[in-house]
Amino acid sequence: MTTETTAADLTPTSDWVPVRFSWGVMLAIVGTFLFALKSIFIKLAFAAGADATLLLAIRMVLAVPFYVVVFATLLRRRSSADAESASPALPVSIVIRSLLLGFLGYYLASYLDLSGLEFISAQLERLTLFTYPAMVAALAWMFLGEQVNGKILAAIGLSYLGVWLMYGQERSFTPHANTGWGVCLVFGAALSYSLYVLFAKPVMQKIGSREFTSLAMIGSTFFVVIHFLCTHSFSDFFDAQPIVYVYGLVLAFVCTVIPSFMINEAILQIGATRTTVIGSVGPVLTMLLAVMVLEEPSSWQHFAGMAIAIVGVSLVAKK
Repeated sequence: MTTETTAADLTPTSDWVPVRFSWGVMLAIVGTFLFALKSIFIKLAFAAGADATLLLAIRMVLAVPFYVVVFATLLRRRSSADAESASPALPVSIVIRSLLLGFLGYYLASYLDLSGLEFISAQLERLTLFTYPAMVAALAWMFLGEQVNGKILAAIGLSYLGVWLMYGQERSFTPHANTGWGVCLVFGAALSYSLYVLFAKPVMQKIGSREFTSLAMIGSTFFVVIHFLCTHSFSDFFDAQPIVYVYGLVLAFVCTVIPSFMINEAILQIGATRTTVIGSVGPVLTMLLAVMVLEEPSSWQHFAGMAIAIVGVSLVAKK
């Protein structure tokens, strides 16, 4: 994402500059905190009897009306602006690509992530998922021919070294748990999301990020509902404990919709680099919340692994 800065924005005497900067920092901090809550509420929903498929269905069904309204509003504006043009407001091929990319970014990645959380701690899940920027760099080299330098190689190595260190310690805490399978599932989620990021960028550049995100979320909801109906009876959607729906609502809006807008606005106000630096504390927040709220065990190896992975990701986050 690029942001144009006017000369007035750069004027040192302008009172708006520090206000806007402070506002951007606050949005980045609050957005990061809300994102960090996701794994905690998923674990609480699991404890209340939900499984990954049911929780994902509740989350998406509750959130999709918002994206339908947003997309309809944006489409109406686009149609009005293009009223004099003979071309359609949105090419059908682009709409289909956006809907299908939702399969990777918001259905498959989310399902694998939630499934992995059934086997591993919120701490290990958050750190494993946090390595996706290193995956994006590697995939860009493999498929797009982008150069790989020493910094990127170091980033990839450090990222997975941190995960390996935390994984080894977690296996000692829960020797009978299927920790390896849980990590594989979350790695799959990170890979799916990395592919989504890689292939979504050119589509977003053509139709805009808000239109694309709305379409991707609508498409992903379709796949989620199909998955749910293939694995559950329709009545299962309404038979969960009431608290599960509360957790699903929180996941849909408090941990997804609201922080996504906050982070996007923070990028506009303070830039992508500063927002990324602030966002790197997200796994640490998740770790602290997991220890305090979920009473998950932790150790110095957990914190060391977290620190090593954060350093690695920060290397590819900066240009």
